[in-house]
Amino acid sequence: MQIWVDADACPAVIKDILYRAASRWQRPLTLVANQMLRTPPSPWLRAVQVPRGFDVADDYIVRHVAAGDLVITGDIPLAAEVLEKNAFVLSPRGERYSADTIRERLSLRDMLQELRDSGVDTGGPASLSQADRRAFANALDRLMNSTQTKQA
Repeated sequence: MQIWVDADACPAVIKDILYRAASRWQRPLTLVANQMLRTPPSPWLRAVQVPRGFDVADDYIVRHVAAGDLVITGDIPLAAEVLEKNAFVLSPRGERYSADTIRERLSLRDMLQELRDSGVDTGGPASLSQADRRAFANALDRLMNSTQTKQA
């Protein structure tokens, strides 16, 4: 299992959790961003800088992700594309997207975009809380344990 991170919008605290998890689980982790990223020295970590542009990092991830890989993203359209390739998807808040839940999330995203386009202030997401960090770490551990068990 390769772990891919949509790194431009991924909070630093989530990246730190992922760095430790990649080393613990001995899984390759690739951060994809349109800016230079520094990662701790590790044979498991790699950063890929893509050119600036709309969805360039997303497109890179979609081209390279394989079935059974894990993608960390809060980008709902990217999550939908990755799920079509039979990969796993976790949001930085620990929500695991699935084929069953992604349609609802896409509809909600589209509805909120329509509201914003019409001038309604829908606000943004809440700051990442300590509970969100724990939820992400727990969801990541559950996913890694379940895939480890299936491979054994």
